[in-house]
Amino acid sequence: MSRPIALNPDSRAAALEAMASTELDVLVVGGGVVGAGAALDAVTRGLSAGLVEQRDLASGTSSRSSKLVHGGLRYLEMFDFALVREALTERGLLLTRLAPHLVRPVPFLYPLVHAWERPYVGSGVALYDAMAMSGKYDMGVPRHKHVFRKELGRMAPDLKVDELHGAIRYYDCQVDDARLVMTLARTAANNGAHVATRTQVTGFLREDGRVVGVRARDLENQVDLEIRAKAVINAAGVWTDQVQELIGGEAQLDVEASKGIHLVVQRDRIRSEAGFITKTEKSVLFVIPWGGFWIIGTTDTPWDLDLAHPAASKADIDYLLGHVNTLLKDPLDHSDVVGVYAGLRPLLKPVKHEGDQGETTKLSREHTVAAPVPGLVLIAGGKLTTYRVMAKDAVDHALRDAERVPASITERVPLMGAYGYETRTNQRVSLARASGLDITRIDHLLGRYGGLVDEVLDLVQARPELGEPLVGAEDYLAAEVVYAVTHEGARHLDDVLTRRTRISIETFDRGVVAARPAALLMAAELGWDAARTDDEVDHYLRRVEAERQSQLKLTDQEADEARVSAPDIV
Repeated sequence: MSRPIALNPDSRAAALEAMASTELDVLVVGGGVVGAGAALDAVTRGLSAGLVEQRDLASGTSSRSSKLVHGGLRYLEMFDFALVREALTERGLLLTRLAPHLVRPVPFLYPLVHAWERPYVGSGVALYDAMAMSGKYDMGVPRHKHVFRKELGRMAPDLKVDELHGAIRYYDCQVDDARLVMTLARTAANNGAHVATRTQVTGFLREDGRVVGVRARDLENQVDLEIRAKAVINAAGVWTDQVQELIGGEAQLDVEASKGIHLVVQRDRIRSEAGFITKTEKSVLFVIPWGGFWIIGTTDTPWDLDLAHPAASKADIDYLLGHVNTLLKDPLDHSDVVGVYAGLRPLLKPVKHEGDQGETTKLSREHTVAAPVPGLVLIAGGKLTTYRVMAKDAVDHALRDAERVPASITERVPLMGAYGYETRTNQRVSLARASGLDITRIDHLLGRYGGLVDEVLDLVQARPELGEPLVGAEDYLAAEVVYAVTHEGARHLDDVLTRRTRISIETFDRGVVAARPAALLMAAELGWDAARTDDEVDHYLRRVEAERQSQLKLTDQEADEARVSAPDIV
């Protein structure tokens, strides 16, 4: 069996050379979850496929979500049963077949403030479970359970139990969203797709009114190139409007950005065996278990400022703290917040102009595919859980004029790391003994790499110093930083500290102490000299300080001005 393909500087250079020298069947623009999913969908149909991303994989919305793989319980209240069923089907597929190493069940409590809520909420959660059980794939999570006040006090002693009429416990799933995207991209590359990050599309190639490729710029080397393709799929999320401007003419999709922020607090700050969910005046509030932490989110406010670096303001943080504190005996304050992150949701408003030759297909409430000109497909909207359906729809649309359209097979393509995961989990004790690592370390690695854990352990065996914890972020091994560069496409310190790991939100100093040790490990792999290493560290420290300053500002405008003071290094 051949070794899995790695994403690294050599593979990136080879991908750019291949894309510049041959016509592809499908080129995908945008390295978020839908773009990576579309590249995997296309290449596993037997098509030649490429993927370009102007920054890092998952550098936008796809690394800043609530990290839930869920059916969307609140959509039941809107009677959107088809959407919930579709998302629950995908949840079961990801959990039991495609990515069991990355997706895991997580329990939630729905606290009942009024006695009448028990039959109302209970019937909704029962329907939620029934829809999951009636799907094509295994449900994969336990059924819901009614919890009464006394038991709730044992399960979640830090909730204001005396003010509640018990709760209902149900299960959904969670995933490290950035790891999911990277794994999708690597799986696509392993099946033959060409993947290149830090490659910006600057224009479209057109012949006889048809898009036949793109003009692009390799931002790492400041080199321009042309990539020709029979079909181009734009999966740029909140950047969709900017891509439409490159096409010219009237836009077919109107995508507005909505900001959602999340707080990260230590797990021991809220004693509870499960996460919890409660309704707010605008949406729902999740308190989600995340290893040794809780993720609290989210907000939903319009954002028309810098798309690359949405900023959380003090008002956003106060909003979340105020709502979660209505449920807690011991209120949280700003000093409890370990990390903060802000992301943008692409909210979709389809547009159809009189006499427009383009075609727009509303495929669901959550996402839309459009073909503004022949040869180009736009996809926008949607949610993390249903990325595979969106990717399939985009590729189907790109091939709609083809004589033979190979069917999508991604529901039968496990992601890299899925194979061997259960076997290695059963062998965790022997892996710990052979590697000299503590078994909790092995469990940590299995939850991030699955069956690919052997590649990380091989690094440790070859270079025992990499089996040591990373200074400043001791939950991670030094080997994980090296592996991020040699196998997972990380090219800059930001990539490692914010996406390949979650050090930037899981340490009180937001990765400041870990920055230089991580940069030195990367430097040895990427050939950085001392000056370049210093630049990477300095950039990261400036980014952290800019984010801290933005979170002290009362308004979005002030927060944005503070955050953009530290631009991307590339």
